[in-house]
Amino acid sequence: MHNFEMPGWATERVLARQGQALAHRDVAADTTALVVIDMQNHFLAPGGGGETPPARDIVPNINRVAAALRAAGGLVVWIRTLFNDGALNTIPHFHHTLLTPDRFAARSKSLAEDAPGSALWPKLDVRDGDLVVGKTRYSAFIQGASDLDGILRARGITAVLIAGTMTNACCESSARDAMMLNYRTTMVHNACASLRDDEHAAALTSFYMFFGDVTDVAELEQRYGARG
Repeated sequence: MHNFEMPGWATERVLARQGQALAHRDVAADTTALVVIDMQNHFLAPGGGGETPPARDIVPNINRVAAALRAAGGLVVWIRTLFNDGALNTIPHFHHTLLTPDRFAARSKSLAEDAPGSALWPKLDVRDGDLVVGKTRYSAFIQGASDLDGILRARGITAVLIAGTMTNACCESSARDAMMLNYRTTMVHNACASLRDDEHAAALTSFYMFFGDVTDVAELEQRYGARG
């Protein structure tokens, strides 16, 4: 798991801007969704095409946040990245320019709807009442990626907690877009993972300075009244 501490200079800038270290502590649990990004076999399995080894270490923390928020009346949403013809037709440069042919072939096969690689990692505590939503772009919230925004609005969700992998790609993209769609957005730093500590830290620091809160699992458990 990444060893992360928010730099003091970043906290000072946030305090000067908004007057408090965390702006979203007051959001009711029943209007909050935990959005867990891409915790799939493709990204977690040893030897998987998108393997991010630190992501295996955050599974217990994700399960802890999910349990605390559920118990307090919130919603848990598991996001799966999927490859389909729609994704290929609408963002072909990603598949054919930003990926080598071999990488494209392996990724598209692994992330097909029914492929083992696209399935959620089996150690995740997925419960009845949780939602599972597919996306076809880095951000789960950007237009054309998924129906997530409409699903959350229909359920009265006004705030999101972002967890999953990778911190500096799909998690950060989803978190930034959520904020710009007026969700009060928090990244859970020890429930997110990337390939390197510095990539993880850079994404969290940048997000905190401009887009929303960054906190940890223990603070959220305390917020939602969970008992360890």
